[in-house]
Amino acid sequence: MGKLYLVPTPIGNLEDMTFRAVNVLKEADLVLAEDTRTSGKLLKHYDITTPLQSHHMHNEHKQLDGLIEKLQSGLTIALVSDAGTPAISDPGFLLTRACVEHGIQVECLPGATAFVPALVNSGLPNDRFVFEGFLPIKKGRQTRLQQLAEETRTMVFYESPHKLVKTLTNFVEHFGEDRPASVSRELTKLYEETVRGTLSEVLDHFNQKAPKGEFVIVVAGKK
Repeated sequence: MGKLYLVPTPIGNLEDMTFRAVNVLKEADLVLAEDTRTSGKLLKHYDITTPLQSHHMHNEHKQLDGLIEKLQSGLTIALVSDAGTPAISDPGFLLTRACVEHGIQVECLPGATAFVPALVNSGLPNDRFVFEGFLPIKKGRQTRLQQLAEETRTMVFYESPHKLVKTLTNFVEHFGEDRPASVSRELTKLYEETVRGTLSEVLDHFNQKAPKGEFVIVVAGKK
């Protein structure tokens, strides 16, 4: 029986790749990558020559049976996403669940993920928090926001630049303009930035300064 490794990759700074992650990718029989072009650059940087196979949200269902057969035959497979830890708002859950169901060993390496540094440097309570990832785009969005309006734990969200202002506007409407918040972008990269304040203050900032990069939004829970 083979083994599946879930391998975190840097969210920006290549120096955040661990020695162990590099060794696992070198020793694996196959690397599954969300985007082989993105992961190919990372592997080349670390002189990793393991074969790459595309594995993303549009083909992961079709590949499950074949990958399980490979693992059952004794292959060691490493799964990476474009950045961060697999299965955290990225592909990885389906294959992990299938491995567990078939008695195949799964090991997730510790490593980079965007929401942890954003939460810690927000200055908001982090002893108890809820990770929401990306909110629904249309169906179920309003219902989810209404539910979260009563959430007392610190809330963490991911958002893309072209939807950031809309999402912050939704938060003002449902959580109140005075709710404390922190928005981090381009974590570990050259133009890393964290904007803290009330939701209305953060929204004003990004209404005046066009959002660029990938964002993590941290919002205080209801008192």
